[in-house]
Amino acid sequence: MQTAILTDLDASREAGATAAQGAGNPLLADWSAPYGLPPFDRIDAAHFEPAFEAAFREHDSQIAAIAGNPAAPDFDNTVLALEEAGALLARIDPVFQALCASLATEPLQAVERAISPRLAVHRNAVYLNGPLFTRLDRLHGRMAALGLDDEQQRVLDRLHREFVQAGARLGEPQKRRCSQIVERLAGLATTFSQNVLADEAAFQLVLRDEADLAGLPEFARATARQAARDRGIDDAWVITLARSSVEPFLTFSDRRELRERVHQAWVHRGETPGRDNRPIIVEMLTLRRELAQLHGYDDFACYALTDRMAGHPDAVAQLLARVWQPACEAADREREDLQALAREAGHALTIEAWDWRYYADRLRRERYAIDEASVKPYLQLERMTLAMFDCATRLFGLRFVERPDLPVYHPGVRAWEVLDREGTHLALFIADNFARAGKQGGAWMSELRSQSGLGAGIRPIVVNNNNFSAGAPGEPVLLSIDDARTLFHEFGHGLHGMLSAVRYPLLAGTRVAQDFVELPSQLFEHWLLEPQVLRQHARHVETGEPMPEALIDKLRRARRFGQGFATVSYASCVLLDMSLHRHPDPGALDPDAFERAELSRLAMPRAMVMRHRPPHFGHLFAGESYAAGYYVYLWAEVLDADGFEAFAQAGDVFDPACAQRLLRYVYSAGNLRDPALAYRLFRGRDPSVQPMLEQRGFATPPQAQALS
Repeated sequence: MQTAILTDLDASREAGATAAQGAGNPLLADWSAPYGLPPFDRIDAAHFEPAFEAAFREHDSQIAAIAGNPAAPDFDNTVLALEEAGALLARIDPVFQALCASLATEPLQAVERAISPRLAVHRNAVYLNGPLFTRLDRLHGRMAALGLDDEQQRVLDRLHREFVQAGARLGEPQKRRCSQIVERLAGLATTFSQNVLADEAAFQLVLRDEADLAGLPEFARATARQAARDRGIDDAWVITLARSSVEPFLTFSDRRELRERVHQAWVHRGETPGRDNRPIIVEMLTLRRELAQLHGYDDFACYALTDRMAGHPDAVAQLLARVWQPACEAADREREDLQALAREAGHALTIEAWDWRYYADRLRRERYAIDEASVKPYLQLERMTLAMFDCATRLFGLRFVERPDLPVYHPGVRAWEVLDREGTHLALFIADNFARAGKQGGAWMSELRSQSGLGAGIRPIVVNNNNFSAGAPGEPVLLSIDDARTLFHEFGHGLHGMLSAVRYPLLAGTRVAQDFVELPSQLFEHWLLEPQVLRQHARHVETGEPMPEALIDKLRRARRFGQGFATVSYASCVLLDMSLHRHPDPGALDPDAFERAELSRLAMPRAMVMRHRPPHFGHLFAGESYAAGYYVYLWAEVLDADGFEAFAQAGDVFDPACAQRLLRYVYSAGNLRDPALAYRLFRGRDPSVQPMLEQRGFATPPQAQALS
C-alpha cells in the first residue's frame, strides 16, 4: 500500500497544516482499522503538528485536573488517573516515531525537528509539576498503609522514582534549567540522527564490471544489482552503507582498494561538513553532565545507572575487566593468524581494518570448512521467520496468522495476528525487514500500541525493524548467520512486548531496567542454532534439502570463532561510552583526539575499530536510552547465557517447566518486580558469569562467578 506520506512529499506544509487543523485530520479521528491500527493510507506529514498540539492540550488539562483535585490523594485519583491520562498522545506519538525511523521524508523530518523538543518539554513539565508531585509523594510516604496489592505498590513506587529521577525534588530555578537542558538535548538528538541518515543515503559505490565484482558471491551481486535498480542505475551494481551491504562486501570483495573505500565511508559517517556530529557530541555531553550535577551526581554515568541493575559504573567496570584483556589477547592471536594466511596467499600487505573480515572468512573456511556463501542458501528469510514463529509456539503456545488485508505503511511491510493457546487475539506483529532510503540503519523493536490491562484492556501492536538487503522482486532473500541472529534477537524483544500481561501501562512489556531489557532478546537468539530448529527450518533455497548434519555441527563448533574481534569491537564502545560520560570537562573535548587517546590507553589491538565510532553512535547520541548504557548487552549476556543453561540442564531446549517460568517471570511480567528478583524466580538462583565467559571462549576457573 502506498501511503500519503510517500506520495505527498511536495505538498506545502502550510497548506497541509491548514487542512489538518480541521475534522479531516485522521490522527484525531476515530481509527476504524482492525486492532487499533493507524490509518496509514490517510496520514500526511502535515497532520502531525496540529495533532500533537491537540494531544498536548488534552494531556495538560488532565494533568492540571489531577494536580488540582481538592480531594485528598489516593491511588485512584492520582496514580490510576496518571496512568489513564494522555491517551491521545500515547496513540499519536508511537506512530510518529515509527514513521520518522522507518519512512523519513523531508516534510516528516521537518516536523520531527519541530516536535521533538516540544515533546521533551511537555513530558518534563509533567514530572516537574510541583502540586502533582506533592500528591504522589504523600501517597508514596504512606504506601504501606494504603492496602494496595503488589502491582499497585510497584506502579506507585516506579512512578514516584521516575518523578524523583526527573528532578521533582529540585528547587524552581533548577527545574527551569532541567527543562531547558531536556529540550535542547531532544533537538540535538534529532539533528544527530538525521545527519547520520543523510550520510548513509548519500554514499553509493557503483560497481561497473566483473573486475569490480571480483570475489563477490552470487547473493551479494544480486543484492547490489537490486540496490542499483532502486537508485535508477542501469547495468551496474551498488554497495550502500546499510550494514547488510557493507559487511558482505568487506567479507568477500577481492578488491582491497574498494574495501578500504567502503570501510572508510562506513566509519566516518556523521563527520561530513555541514552535518558534522562532533560539535553535537560535545554539547550533549556537557549538558548531560550539568543535568546529572543538578540532580546531585558527579557525572552522567552515575546518574544514569541509579535505576539499572548495575547501579553504578564501578559494577560495569568490574564486568568489563573480566573480558577486556582476554578479548584483546584473543584478537591479537586472530590478527596474527590472518596475517599468516595473507602471507601464505602471497599477499604482501599488513592486515588493516578493511582486511579483517575478508581474511577471517578465509580462515573460517580453512579451520571449519565453512563460509558465509555456503550457509546463506539455507537461511532464507521466509523460512527463518517460520523458524522463530515455531520456537515461540513450542515455548509459549503462540500461533501466527498472516494478515495481508491489514493496512501497513509500506509495501514491503508484513503483518501477522498473534493468537494464544486458546486461539484468543494476543497481539499484532509487524515485520519491516528491508533497508531503504529514508530508513535509519540498524535493527530495533518498537510498538505502535502498548499493552494495558486497564478498562477493557489494550493488546499491543509490535514492530520489528531490520535492514536486510532485498533481492530482486520474487527472489528469495538469503540471510547471513549474523542476519538470522539479528532476526531472532529483535523478535525476542517483540515477544517481550506481545506477551506482556500486566495491569498498568507504566509496567508493561519492555519498560524494564535497560540492562534487563536485552535479556529476552538475547536469550531468544540461542534457539537459532539448536540442531532441531536448523534441521526443520534451514532448507536449501534451490533443492529444499535440509541443512546437512555436518554443516550444523560446523556452525555450532565455529560459534567461538572470531570472538576476540567481536568482543573488542563491542567492548571498546562500552569503555569509551563510560569514559565520555564520566569526563570531568566534556566542553573541552575534541572527540577525535579523545577517542584516539582512550583507545591508546586501553591498548586497543591494532587494525581494529570500534563497532560504533562516536559521530554515528546513535545508541548514545540519537536518544537517551543507551547513554552511559551501551554495556547493557554484555550485562544481559551474563543473564542469557546462564538462563539458557537452565534449558540445557533440563535436557530439552523447549522444556515446558522452564518455558513456563520464563514466560511468567520474564516475558509476560514487564516491570512487576525488581529485575534481580525476576531473574532469581525464573532461574532459582542468582546468575553466574561463567556461562558467558565460556560462550565467548574466555572461561576462567569457576570461583566467585556471581554477577553483582
